[in-house]
Amino acid sequence: MPRYSEERKAATLKKLLPPQSRSVNSVANEDGASQHTSYLWLKQCREQGIAVPGYQIKIDNYSVEE
Repeated sequence: MPRYSEERKAATLKKLLPPQSRSVNSVANEDGASQHTSYLWLKQCREQGIAVPGYQIKIDNYSVEE
């Protein structure tokens, strides 16, 4: 698996996150990084509390008390 620099990761995430919010497929095709890598980076953003387009926390599984 190739190792990407922090600068390249930041540039890719800039395209994936708002305000651009481009699709993973288009960014992966343009940048040459795999879609899997882009999804992994987005997952890391969510874990850090960054709002990621297209990802919503499902609240249907929680009771009113929760």
